[in-house]
Amino acid sequence: MNRSDEVEYCNLELRFDRRQIQNLIRDLIQAGYSLYWSENESLFIVSIRTGRKLVKLRFQRINNRYKIVGDYTIRDERLAEFMERLIGDSRGHAVVKRFKDRQILVENIMFGERIRLVEISGMEQKVLYQKRPTVTAEEMIQAYQSTRAEERMDALRIEIDGKLSELYMAMSEQNEDMIQSCKARLTLLRKEMLQLEW
Repeated sequence: MNRSDEVEYCNLELRFDRRQIQNLIRDLIQAGYSLYWSENESLFIVSIRTGRKLVKLRFQRINNRYKIVGDYTIRDERLAEFMERLIGDSRGHAVVKRFKDRQILVENIMFGERIRLVEISGMEQKVLYQKRPTVTAEEMIQAYQSTRAEERMDALRIEIDGKLSELYMAMSEQNEDMIQSCKARLTLLRKEMLQLEW
């Protein structure tokens, strides 16, 4: 990881089980962080003190697993390294923006692996790294024969139904954070559904 003044993590798609969250808490405590956690039916929140700032990692419960939700700005280098490890270990997706002086490095990560790195300086953008797709003829044949799209559509319908139920509960409780989180996820699910139907 390059030394940065600030690192922003966006569009996170990381999934965990309870043991992984407990291991994260243990590792953070061993690294000397002051933290506390709380839990309700829908969220597990880990609050980490970094100097005078408090970073709250929010894990949304989905069945027996958890998914990290929200965007995070981290100014603590060691905590940023923990986030990098989380993304890699969970083989997750993320957009990572590193701010240094007047320069921004934007890193796209899929399945825990960097696929694109762009440097932005003022109005200029320069692609430093772009992973080349390696698709064989056999993989193309498998893709055409695959029923994964249909299976994913079924899973999407179930997740949309669940998210609509969560949104209804959040609106009933007037929980603005949860309402915004549900709406954002529903927007992404809708886009994915439209892409699969196309």
